[in-house]
Amino acid sequence: MRVYLPATFEMLVGLNETGAFSARSGWGFAVTPALTEFYTAGDEEEIAYAAFQDAAEASLRLLAIGDETFPYRRVVVSVDVPDETVTLQPEMGESVVKLEPAQVAVDDVAAIHVDIEESEAATRAAIEAVDASDLGDEDAELIVGDALDNFMAFYDPSELPFLVELL
Repeated sequence: MRVYLPATFEMLVGLNETGAFSARSGWGFAVTPALTEFYTAGDEEEIAYAAFQDAAEASLRLLAIGDETFPYRRVVVSVDVPDETVTLQPEMGESVVKLEPAQVAVDDVAAIHVDIEESEAATRAAIEAVDASDLGDEDAELIVGDALDNFMAFYDPSELPFLVELL
């Protein structure tokens, strides 16, 4: 199953150094029956993008927590894991899943997405607004939406060492 894991640049550094990556508290996002049912229209790719966007938004929350080298760049790591390691969590959200074990190997990584430099201002504003957005503040929702609309660069897993070194 393809699972989208919210991450930070520091997590990518750890993945590069150790060859493993732990989903924060085991949480990830995927195309689930609940997500598919929620979207009455749209193809599989559009529904997968919705799960990806949930992971990108969760990355904002991770950035709000820590001391980062790149504090204003979202990261999403797409992994392919066996179905039996994934538990659906529809009560937490349509796309939410729990990974057990939470750790995945670098060989499980299908893709890495990172905000580009031009997105940093919008991401910074979204980090500050994400809690208010969750509580229904319409202005905050627009700020978060602006950040989520920004392009995230794609990196093949084989590019991880170069990504960590060059950024």
